Amino acid sequence: MAITLTRGKAGGRRRVSTVVISRNEGTQLRRTVENLDDTLPGDAEIVVVDDGSTDRSADFLLKRRGRVKLLQVKNLGVARARNLGARQARGEIIVFADAHIAVPPRWWKPLTELVEDPVTGAAAPAITNLPANGRLGYGLVFKGAGLDVHWLQDKPGGPRAAPLLPGCCTAMRRDVFEASGGWDEAMLQRGNVDNEGCVRLWMLGYDLMLAPDVVVEHKFRKRSPYPVGWPQYLHNRLRLAFLHLNPTRLAKTVAALRRDEAYGEALALLAEGDLGTRRRQLDLARVRNDDCYFERFGLQW
Repeated sequence: MAITLTRGKAGGRRRVSTVVISRNEGTQLRRTVENLDDTLPGDAEIVVVDDGSTDRSADFLLKRRGRVKLLQVKNLGVARARNLGARQARGEIIVFADAHIAVPPRWWKPLTELVEDPVTGAAAPAITNLPANGRLGYGLVFKGAGLDVHWLQDKPGGPRAAPLLPGCCTAMRRDVFEASGGWDEAMLQRGNVDNEGCVRLWMLGYDLMLAPDVVVEHKFRKRSPYPVGWPQYLHNRLRLAFLHLNPTRLAKTVAALRRDEAYGEALALLAEGDLGTRRRQLDLARVRNDDCYFERFGLQW
């Protein structure tokens, strides 16, 4: 199905829904939900999608009343869980959030103001560690053909466009979410879901904006609280490249990733998906290409 772009209209403040994806978060989920509940405007809602937790971390929400809604599913993965939460939410602005963040008072206001601009596809804050350690990231950028990323550390003087936004706290209008097709449900488990979504929004003609004066703390973990397969993670990188890069850049990504021992399994997973159909769909809808993206953000590989 072809993607049809629509543009939102600026007006009064729109209702905010925060969609939190959780799996085996322990006590961190409660801290995140309570922090969001304390800082969001009165008419906002919080939709928690518990994706098959085995640690009972979401049990406290079973009896909770008010504006927090719990959806319990099993092993959907980040993209599908986010899409489910967004479709169950009622807000005109959707904030996708990790279940291990801490936000300051009125954190949502600059983000919602940025996404009111019709040309803005998504907006995100600056990110620091939880607990804060003084190091901040102002969006991310690809490091090379292997599609690793690193944080941009120079603080801009005000809101600016970024090549990639941190998915741990990203806001977008509902019409953008629907027009762009949401998060790519062919992405497996986790990893590169945010990056693919950002590249796709940019190529569909939207800007990705960073609000540098809003600082959200994010817990960076050395180990995942649930199993994540490396072939699936590698599959997601390859899918991003096959969907959005021209043949020359795609060849460089393949050359960089094929050295990995999981490359064959990842490629087999890729062959099982809808890659050709999806690429043709996006080619019909995009208004920018990867040449524009690389030139705009000074990427060279």
